[in-house]
Amino acid sequence: MSTLSDILRDAASLFVRRDCMVCGQALLDGERDICTACNYTAPLTGFAAEADNALFRRFGGTVRIERAAALVYFIHGSHWQRAIHGFKYRDKWRWAYVAGLRLGAALRDGGLFAQVDTVVPVPLHARRLLSRGYNQSEYIARGVAEMLGARLETGAVVRRRNNPSQTTLGQEQKRENVRDLFAVKRPGRLEGRNILLVDDVITTGETVIACTEAIAKQVECRISVAAFAASRSRYGGGL
Repeated sequence: MSTLSDILRDAASLFVRRDCMVCGQALLDGERDICTACNYTAPLTGFAAEADNALFRRFGGTVRIERAAALVYFIHGSHWQRAIHGFKYRDKWRWAYVAGLRLGAALRDGGLFAQVDTVVPVPLHARRLLSRGYNQSEYIARGVAEMLGARLETGAVVRRRNNPSQTTLGQEQKRENVRDLFAVKRPGRLEGRNILLVDDVITTGETVIACTEAIAKQVECRISVAAFAASRSRYGGGL
């Protein structure tokens, strides 16, 4: 049975063109957010159902985590880069929520993240949050929490300074750029919890490592890591 929201969405589609958030082509009847072709060709990692994956090994050698996963590979120049840049740089916050729902569904169906009870997004600094208007990782985390039936916790961890973007930095510069970057503001909200730390895209992983270390230093808990995308050049093996 169609809900009121379904009916209103269908009515609106008669007047407003709905485009695929990945390739930008018009969606057909029955398609939502991502077209059939992009769904079929998505560069899925399979990490959500693979405990000992490349992303887990990256973090497992540096910080103690329970699990690690990403839904898709980040591939420069691909249609999926368009979707990711949309919610990172072009105010497409709803795309981040859709990405979170899809990531959360994969984590749920993979069966490895069933013990997660608290989802924590990697926080933005207040100044960057003010200029951007939203934290895309928070919207991804919101979708993940909804699919896992977990609590979303947005106020416990803070970013202590507005550090420069990691994009153009070398490996050592990236590590220094995130040193002591995060702090736990409300440890009681995380104590004893099974936490899933959520980011948008993982490349070198230095930001996630710094955030994980900050939590582990101040709170007794279990931590897993998930992102919507992970660099294929680093975690894609022979791809």
